[in-house]
Amino acid sequence: MSATAQTTPAPLRVMTYNLRFDNPADGENRWSNRKDRVAALLRFHCPDVFGVQEALPHQLHDLETALPEYGWYGAGRDDGKEQGEFSAVFYRRSRLAVLDQGTFWLSPTPEQPGKGWDANVVRVCSWVKLRDARTGGALYHFNTHFDHVGEEARQESAKLILARIQATAGELPAILTGDLNTDPGSVAYRTLANNPSLRDAKQVSKTPHYGPEATWATFDVRQHHGPSDRIDYIFVTPQFTVLKHATLTDALELRYPSDHLPVLAEVVVQA
Repeated sequence: MSATAQTTPAPLRVMTYNLRFDNPADGENRWSNRKDRVAALLRFHCPDVFGVQEALPHQLHDLETALPEYGWYGAGRDDGKEQGEFSAVFYRRSRLAVLDQGTFWLSPTPEQPGKGWDANVVRVCSWVKLRDARTGGALYHFNTHFDHVGEEARQESAKLILARIQATAGELPAILTGDLNTDPGSVAYRTLANNPSLRDAKQVSKTPHYGPEATWATFDVRQHHGPSDRIDYIFVTPQFTVLKHATLTDALELRYPSDHLPVLAEVVVQA
């Protein structure tokens, strides 16, 4: 193999996607009517690793069946097993292998299930340590979903996750994906993005951001949202160079596959 081939960067495609839990009240937008579209979107955009939010166990198993090229790890937020929504991480088996994994709760007692601070519901962060077959190196992917009600909970969750990334990943590259339920003007966002150990991938992308600012969109393409509805993010540690960043607006018959838009970034570990 030539020296040039040996030093060619190996970009990693990273995505975050709130799938919207399977709610019968969603009618035509319930999971059974859109699961194939979600799978098709993922298949077409080919993320190497992606975090999902609001996924119930049967939704994860539907994706597992439709996309056998991916493995996944996650834990139900209610009991650490199968109960409640998951913030799961999917990884492409042909490129990435799991070396370690874990889940902690966004609360003052992160090792056990329970609500934290002024949160409305139980919230978690799941993570995986991965070996990249393309580079031979290891990296971490953390994935989470902040509370939609508790302002203190969001702020404290940001502090907790930042500390956990630093303690768990150490000097290794790390990615954080998630629905933070807050916009870039918030304290919780600034706690993450203004820390020297973590950067908002959109802000440091070598290629200008593609797509709308908003990531929360409802299912209806005709409803327009603004920058304050940017609540889904990809963050990376400084070992990564961000090549591209996009909010994807794939739709069919004026309907999005979820009420959130997926966010996609192409990143590479600096040599």
